Amino acid sequence: MKIVHFGHSCLLVDTGGARLLFDPGAFSTGFERVAGLDAVLVTHEHVDHLDVDRLPALREANPGARLFAPFDLDGATRTAPGDVLEIAAATVHVLDAPHEVIHRDLPPAPANVGYLVDHGAFYHPGDSLVVPEQRVDVLALPTAAPWMKVSDAADFLAAVSPRKAVPVHEALLAVTDVYYRVLSGTAPEGVEVVVLPRGEGIEL
Repeated sequence: MKIVHFGHSCLLVDTGGARLLFDPGAFSTGFERVAGLDAVLVTHEHVDHLDVDRLPALREANPGARLFAPFDLDGATRTAPGDVLEIAAATVHVLDAPHEVIHRDLPPAPANVGYLVDHGAFYHPGDSLVVPEQRVDVLALPTAAPWMKVSDAADFLAAVSPRKAVPVHEALLAVTDVYYRVLSGTAPEGVEVVVLPRGEGIEL
């Protein structure tokens, strides 16, 4: 599996059987130039996970790619927990992963789903810390957000206990190394935290 990080929660995951782009949001850069996609999958409608202004350019560059989202979005197939998506040679399970509560006095966050690729080969939870039942090989690990502490990320990492964890949802951080050191220092034995360089594919 090869993964490219475009910043924040936007990841290009090449399984060898499908090229999947997750959460092309406003804090991410360069994703609209990606071609050869089989699908674009959006976990929820917050602007940091979907930049509707740049989505048309991405779709123009990938006319054959399917679009999936858990809300009404022009041209998209609406997803719901329990759905199983067959995309090229990949299977994606849509998980019930509600958005974490930002604050009790704020309106509820929008619907969020998790995407589990190829029965646990990769898991993108969006803005959720829901632990899937299946074993996860590579985890997109939310790192910083108004709805979490770094200890929440560490606990989620320990609960999922993947082979590799890729920090995402980091755009709000001023000094990422501080947070990444906590995650690396609290990772269970055998779990490696891999910080991906932007725009460069890394074999995982």
